[in-house]
Amino acid sequence: MLNRLEMLRIFVSAAEAQSFKEAAARLGISPQAVTRAVQDLEKVHGELLFHRNTRGVQITAYGGELATRAKTSVLQLDDLFLERPAREAQEVEGAVRLTAPVMLGRVLLMPVLKRLAASHPLLRFDLHLSDAHADVVDDRIDIGVRFGPLHDNRFVARRAASPAFHVVGTPALIERHGAPTSIEQLHQLPTTELRDASAGRGWPWYFAGGAQIVPAAPRFSSNDGDAECEAILAGIGFGQIPAYLADPHIAAGRLVPVLREFMPDPWDVYVYRPQRGPVPARIRLVFDNCVAALGPA
Repeated sequence: MLNRLEMLRIFVSAAEAQSFKEAAARLGISPQAVTRAVQDLEKVHGELLFHRNTRGVQITAYGGELATRAKTSVLQLDDLFLERPAREAQEVEGAVRLTAPVMLGRVLLMPVLKRLAASHPLLRFDLHLSDAHADVVDDRIDIGVRFGPLHDNRFVARRAASPAFHVVGTPALIERHGAPTSIEQLHQLPTTELRDASAGRGWPWYFAGGAQIVPAAPRFSSNDGDAECEAILAGIGFGQIPAYLADPHIAAGRLVPVLREFMPDPWDVYVYRPQRGPVPARIRLVFDNCVAALGPA
């Protein structure tokens, strides 16, 4: 059973990675070990889990469904096979130091930490929110959350979510100014801007095909994502915000997406930690829960 549990762990990592080689690097094993685990799991299920060709591997529809179930099941099985004293030992007192972009941390990460705090009262959290990338090793951070992968073998990184980015405005704003029909038209419309606090300039807006712009004269500018979101909801201007902020307001009719044909590819969100020696139980607990909770509902 332990072998099958490890087989599932390897499969989940392979499903989240771009290649078996990348999955192997994350787990600290050989690519051949990943291939063997996938082949063994295919024999167990009698189904092909990955399409393989000279360009790489691609997960099958059956494999994708299995990966979704396996992602949370691995955590549950770990808990089931621990005896009560071992489970209690995992609730060691001590701090877990985390870093994340400001809005991603507030909206996605905080609910995870609140749930963990309620069920594991001996855990303590030290959360650093900043839109400047923090180096986990140099800043002595245990776990980081960020947009985009880390091409650094010092880290174990798991892809957890892939939110889309929407350009949105209120119905009243669209009634007054009309909906933009081209990216360039945004320069003539009232817009909002999220400033990079470290660089002192606005973050660009991203669109399909690698296109990007910085609106010429934003009507509202702030270095705080909460403030920008409030300005968009107040009808001050159009803004570009991630789906985890926009979707509830779009569903409620408070915001309307525009320029949908120019939407950029979703940005992957990764949870990562240093790959250094044995992982303390509290770090593994928080890391695995962040990966599971930030993933698709």
